[in-house]
Amino acid sequence: MTLYTTMPLELVLDGIQNEPGPFIVITIRDVTLQIAPLAPGIGRIVRLVSAPLDYYLREEYTPGQIICFHPTTEPAFVAENPDFRM
Repeated sequence: MTLYTTMPLELVLDGIQNEPGPFIVITIRDVTLQIAPLAPGIGRIVRLVSAPLDYYLREEYTPGQIICFHPTTEPAFVAENPDFRM
């Protein structure tokens, strides 16, 4: 692989040895999500593992959104935008 860049090699390769943090795979309705836990019962969506095609366009399933989940209750999405409605 060839990488053309004007940045110093130390900056480009900084953190390459670090592995990504622990991820949790959960299923909500028909959607399987990979999330990074932030706190007990709260996580940030990393990616959609599998879902119907129209779910990839929905704002509440976008990577980076924060989701509340609990094993005994239905997961709920936390809107970062106060004007957001599902």
